[in-house]
Amino acid sequence: MKKVFSLVLILLFTAFSCPAFAKNFEPVPDVIKLPAKYSQEYIDSISPEYEKVSKEQIFHVALDMLKGTSGDFSRRAILGYNVTQYPVKIQFKDLSEIDEAYSTFDAIGWKKKGKLQIFINPKHKYAPPGALAALLAHEALHQDEYNSLSEETYAWTMEATVWTEILKLYPESNNLDSSLVTRENILKQLLEKGNNTNKYIKKTVYANNGYKNLPLTSPGFECK
Repeated sequence: MKKVFSLVLILLFTAFSCPAFAKNFEPVPDVIKLPAKYSQEYIDSISPEYEKVSKEQIFHVALDMLKGTSGDFSRRAILGYNVTQYPVKIQFKDLSEIDEAYSTFDAIGWKKKGKLQIFINPKHKYAPPGALAALLAHEALHQDEYNSLSEETYAWTMEATVWTEILKLYPESNNLDSSLVTRENILKQLLEKGNNTNKYIKKTVYANNGYKNLPLTSPGFECK
């Protein structure tokens, strides 16, 4: 009887002590250098908060990095504090499968059946999570089917601001081999050139051929 009881205890202990990746989380690729804070044990401890957003732990790390930055609003929006009241699903996806016109985009926000999704171009699968964090801070601001030049200007400015803050918190994120980091550094330079205003970011957005058919404003985003 004692042996049976001991076996039950072992099984119960095993069930409650299994690491988070037992829930089929996809771990951060080994080739990605993470800040020392992000041990596998720490990542596993934060994953339950983000499991409804994505099964990929690279996104769990990216979202955790938004804490203490201007992008925490976006982190909370992704968790469900948005106009839909549902968590935003995040995944890497070949954007040409949605529309060939999106094939070169870095990411897009999508709304389907009343729920929000963020699709990241797979070319950024090995980007530093800090760069992904800045990109997610941008995309989480798009919460409906409307968009505008003013909205994109605000989102790009948020992305640049968050990237600047991320670099102060996690300087190892500045991996110059990553094309996403190249994007973030360009936005940071535009922000700095405008003395931390959207002056040059706005000019870049308005000159972007991909936005040529957008209206000037959309709900919640007026011209400034």
